[in-house]
Amino acid sequence: MKFLRVGSLGQEKVAALDNNSNIRDLSNYIKDLDPSTINFESLKKLQKINLEDLPKIQSNTRIGACINKPNNIFCAGLNYSLHAAQTGSKLPDYPIIFNKSTDCLQGPFDPIKKKKSQEKLDYEIELAVVIGREAKNVTEDRALDYVFGYFILNDISDRYAQKVIGQGHWTLGKSWCAPVGALLVTKEHIRDINDINLSLSVNGETRQNGNTKNMIFNISYLISHISKYLTLNPGAVISTGTPAGTGMEQKPQKFLQVGDKLHLKIDGLGEQINEIIED
Repeated sequence: MKFLRVGSLGQEKVAALDNNSNIRDLSNYIKDLDPSTINFESLKKLQKINLEDLPKIQSNTRIGACINKPNNIFCAGLNYSLHAAQTGSKLPDYPIIFNKSTDCLQGPFDPIKKKKSQEKLDYEIELAVVIGREAKNVTEDRALDYVFGYFILNDISDRYAQKVIGQGHWTLGKSWCAPVGALLVTKEHIRDINDINLSLSVNGETRQNGNTKNMIFNISYLISHISKYLTLNPGAVISTGTPAGTGMEQKPQKFLQVGDKLHLKIDGLGEQINEIIED
């Protein structure tokens, strides 16, 4: 299924795309897309519904974050080899995992607010994974069995807060804003998650153009690795890293400015379009 959350901020309800890409209202069958409902039992029931029989929602309705209050957001840093090289970092021996605040998610078409103090505001297109059942000590060959679905996450980063204020800890620079969605796509729609194109442009200029096959640690490895050290519960999110081309990698560096327009796409997961506005 291809889920969305639609409606005004704080009043979103669950919807899904039908076979003709019409938005259908699912709110009578599921209260939200959050850790209490993101599981395979709920999905099995929802898959039996004929979406064409449900009320149609106007296409100009606001689309919110595709998941509400996940219990954790784990991010993989420096997980594409060229990105690591172009930032002057050595390739990691193990995944670099850090937490992102679960309160920072926003809609895929909402404006991104930039504070005047954020002179090094950067973008990072990432493929995010949502866990559908408890994962603990998972083997790599079974890891994808625990995946509920996938979505786009833009790991908006304040590089000064990340690298200077954070003193080696990235949370402060990466926890105030992350557009997600528009779609949360269940895994049966994705033929090969290890061969998916990702692209991001700023004002029409392509900055990032990568493929998940170039990850240092693929999705199965990330799930298995994290689950050896802690339990991944339904609704947990793993954001799998960004390919080369971030603003800090440009020569000269190109950080986001008020008025810039971002366009993100991942094969099979839809798109995001955001404008940078002054906070």
